[in-house]
Parts: sequence; C-alpha cells; structure tokens
Amino acid sequence: MHTNPTPLVSVITAFLNEEKFLGEAIESVLQQDYTHWELILVDDGSTDHSTAIAQTYAARYPGKVFYYDHPGHINRGLSASRNAGIEQARGKLVAFLDADDVWLPCKLSQQVALFQEEQGIAMVAEASFYWYSWEHPEQQDIAIPVGAPQDRAYAPGSLTSYLYPLHTGAAPCPSGLMLTKEAIVRAGGFEESFTKEFQLYEDQAFLHKIYLQEKVYISSACQNMYRQRTGSIVEKVKSDGHYHMVRRYFLEWLENYLQESQQEESSTSRLLEKALLPYRYPRRYFAAVTFPSKVKGAIKKGFKSLVR
Repeated sequence: MHTNPTPLVSVITAFLNEEKFLGEAIESVLQQDYTHWELILVDDGSTDHSTAIAQTYAARYPGKVFYYDHPGHINRGLSASRNAGIEQARGKLVAFLDADDVWLPCKLSQQVALFQEEQGIAMVAEASFYWYSWEHPEQQDIAIPVGAPQDRAYAPGSLTSYLYPLHTGAAPCPSGLMLTKEAIVRAGGFEESFTKEFQLYEDQAFLHKIYLQEKVYISSACQNMYRQRTGSIVEKVKSDGHYHMVRRYFLEWLENYLQESQQEESSTSRLLEKALLPYRYPRRYFAAVTFPSKVKGAIKKGFKSLVR
C-alpha cells in the first residue's frame, strides 16, 4: 500500500543473483541529492541472498523502496522484469539502474532539471564511466560519452545515424537513461523475446523504438558507474562465438519493426540494409567492402615501407 505522496521519478532495478553488488546499487539511490523518487526492485527469480537484501531494504524504507517478483518466483528475463517494474511505477519519469552499477549523487537531480528545461523531450541519455577500479584500483575508469554531439536534442529518427549498432558512436548504458513513462508505454516497453544470449541486444531493441518515435536529449554529464566485470553477457556471447548470430537476430527484429511501423523508406532502413549485407549477401559484401579494404591496407603498408 502506498502512503507517501506520488514521486516524480520511479527508479527500476531488475536483478538476478546479484548479492555481491545489489546493496551498493540501492545505497547509491538512497544517497541521491534529489529525493522525490521511489525505488522498485524486481527480482527475476534469484536463488542467492539478493532476494533477502532487496526485501530488507523494502522493509527498512516503506513507501520509498518496493520489492516485487514474478508469480512463483520464476525467472522471466531482464526485459520482462523491467516491464514488470514499469507497470508498478507511479512516477511521470522513469530511470533504470542495473543491479551491478551505481549512480553518483547528482544523477537524478541533473536529469530531472533537463526535463524541466528542454520542452518535449522523452528521454535523456548521458555518458557513463566504464568502471574498472572497483576491482583493479590501479586501472583508470574511462568516461565514454554517448556517440552523438552532446547537450542537444534530436528529432525522432535521427539518432540511429550516429549510434551503435547501425553506426559507430557509443550507445548509452541503461543506467544512464531517464525517460517519461508515457514514452515507454507508447513504445510498448522492452522486447521480452530478447532472452538468454539475445539479451545482449535487449536494451538496443528498446532504445531504437525510442530513437525512432521520440525526441531525445544527449547529455555530456557523466553521473553513473558502469561496472566492468568478467562473466558479463558481452564477454560470454563473444567467447561462445555467438556474437554475429545475436547481432543478426537484432537486425532482423529491427527490419520487422520498421516494416510494421511503415518506416521502410527511412534513413534507418538504409543503414539497416547495409548492416545486414554481410549476413545475407556475404559474397557481395566481400567484393564491395572486405576485398577493397584489404587491397587499400596492403597498398598503404607497401607505401610506408617504400618511404622508410
């Protein structure tokens, strides 16, 4: 039962067996200098102590921190868990914090201010610190900005021309996002078919729906720490040799989405066609891209050796 006033921001943290890091993530929300929030913890069927950790925080902060799990405590995947959190969210704004990441104290206040200053935006995406020093103190953390010109808003459909995976710019991390709940609902939430190894692209599927239909603000701020760790899904998919299978799954999902939303003639569609070329027409791709690139590289190498 909710007894506190309706918060402006709903923070959603979905977790599965994150007993090592979950408490640190929750504490980083409690330490925000902006306080008009609620924290929704969604347990995706954990079998370790993270369930007890989440329930303890919910009991300690009634009306601020809430614990939910799926019926029967089953595992449904990250996208389904985020969607379950969205259903419970009371705030007009929604922020996501991955269970192994943390926020710096000004994260919420800075992003709420942007929504107040910038008319009509549906999402704010900021840079992220790729966080190595938590495990290796000697290793420097690296701030990776979102790979499009910053501190400006983008019209619907324009960001795909800048950002991975259709272009080369760094995509935002989920812990660096804040959106209006209305925009999330319009987009249909997260795609629940992106499970197991395909979970690698679950955030990209959601983001591309937002990019295509909403006004998005790219911020130069960097108020979140994206934990770099062994055993991540990125590492596993690549080591298993499944990266291109997973990438193709996303690209073909996006192709179907563009067709269903009648955007086949968009610039996104043209970028997508180029991205699918090596998978559907490998010989043509070799002749048009791979071979000329190798020849160019060989000529460049030969020229350098002549100059020496």
